[in-house]
Amino acid sequence: MTTSNNGTGDVDPAVRAELARLRDSIDNIDAAVVHMLAERFKCTQQVGHLKAAHQLPPADPAREAHQIARLRRLAENAKLDPAFAEKLLNFIIAEVIRHHESIADNKNSHDTTSDNTSSVKQQQSQP
Repeated sequence: MTTSNNGTGDVDPAVRAELARLRDSIDNIDAAVVHMLAERFKCTQQVGHLKAAHQLPPADPAREAHQIARLRRLAENAKLDPAFAEKLLNFIIAEVIRHHESIADNKNSHDTTSDNTSSVKQQQSQP
């Protein structure tokens, strides 16, 4: 396969076809990555609600360190740059922690509102 690209867009049709095939594969993989991340965040949202319900901290540094080490090993085995994999996981972890903090804040403000509403109702019902 050869190309002759002189700026006019003249490219061997076989090269165009191969490029299109590869790009279709990339698009499919990107879609799968997005769907997998969505599933992952559904699970981490549940973790966030569980943590908030039991007053657990949003971050778990020991778990995060374990996961980073695990992901680096997986990346090495998959012939993916472990540093890249770690950066990606750190980005995801930061977003998860942000979600957990938001869930905890919402629970705390809801609890405070509920407590205040209960107190007002109790005071109103007292003679």
